[in-house]
Amino acid sequence: MKFRLLAICALLLFALPLMAQEQAGAGAPVNWVAISAGFSMAIASGLCGLAQAKAVAASVEGMARNPSASAAIRFALLLGLVLIESLALYTLVIIFVKVV
Repeated sequence: MKFRLLAICALLLFALPLMAQEQAGAGAPVNWVAISAGFSMAIASGLCGLAQAKAVAASVEGMARNPSASAAIRFALLLGLVLIESLALYTLVIIFVKVV
């Protein structure tokens, strides 16, 4: 098991310089920053959506269990949703700074 792992690591170590070379006569360079920015925004938006869904579900459950605390739960929910959404907006701002 250790020998296989060592052999795979050695193979990857020797293959690394081969992958670092540029192709002769290649076309237009690929803008990897824009591609990775798109993936990062997709990941940030997806995770923010999951977090918002979890927050809304928990607050609705809390309001159903204790209706007298609805105002405090609603305030905490809105504050949490604003902070969660700000993470996606910060990602968008960083993308605009890096790509443009």
